[in-house]
Amino acid sequence: MESLGVLLLHPMNAYLEQELDRRCRLHRFWEAPPGAPRDEFLRAHAGSIRAVVGNASYGADAALIDALPALEIVASFSVGIDRVDLAKCRERGIRVTNTPDVLTDDVADLAVGLAIAVLRRIPQADRYVRAGQWKAKGDYALTTRLSGKRVAILGLGRIGLAVAKRAEAFGCSISYHSRSEKPFPNYKFYANVVDLAANCDALIVACSLNAETYHIVNRDVINALGPEGVLINIGRGAHVDEPELVSALVEKRLGGAGVDVYENEPFAPEQLFGLDNVVLVPHVGSDTEETCRAMADLVLANLVAHASNKQIVTPVI
Repeated sequence: MESLGVLLLHPMNAYLEQELDRRCRLHRFWEAPPGAPRDEFLRAHAGSIRAVVGNASYGADAALIDALPALEIVASFSVGIDRVDLAKCRERGIRVTNTPDVLTDDVADLAVGLAIAVLRRIPQADRYVRAGQWKAKGDYALTTRLSGKRVAILGLGRIGLAVAKRAEAFGCSISYHSRSEKPFPNYKFYANVVDLAANCDALIVACSLNAETYHIVNRDVINALGPEGVLINIGRGAHVDEPELVSALVEKRLGGAGVDVYENEPFAPEQLFGLDNVVLVPHVGSDTEETCRAMADLVLANLVAHASNKQIVTPVI
């Protein structure tokens, strides 16, 4: 792969960067000379860049693709490819790959972990102990369990299904909304997201982001969840109308939320920072040593296959 020029859009994984540097001619986009416009950096290297590696936050938009006439493949260090202009890639005959399956378990684990953390208020109880309040004020307030709750999943794909199986182990009943009904008779299908939210205790967002699912969790859905309901988002920030979520949590129209993804990452709404009915984590769904190594290996395998004119491992297009 020594002849493959690769543009790495952002520092995302040390092992991946090390291997790309060892195997390819690596261009680090963030190392453009200070003060120099990035289009100058692209013009200087456009003839040699045949591959772009991005992630959930840094993708290949139309402007970047147009600036790289030799581009042949976009490899995403992520299962989501909403930051990649797929129409432009199809138009140019550019291959697109992602990293499905290997991150399913970790993201599903986090979804259930966030649900437990919100319902049992684990971070808040931790702060209570650390601040000396247990000794000063006595026992912490009662919380509520996950076991036996009605769990609804928005998007019953790989990750959504893994979440459902974990929730079943807690004795939870499962309902879901997807583009179509799935062959799981023990799970109740709702064709309408508002109806789904109205008939659950916890709504877990696990669908892919596209034009149909942008702000799919809106004011009506949040109000249907209600003051006892909990929203967990491990999908994409733009699945949720963030201002509506903030106002619902502040006004206690929504019982609680566990959030891993945000609409304008790395910026989370500051209005949430002081609320005790929210658990916030910084987009860490797949961030374990094991999964990030496996994701990096998939990116590398796709690039090797492409450079060798072999079938790529995880094609999107």
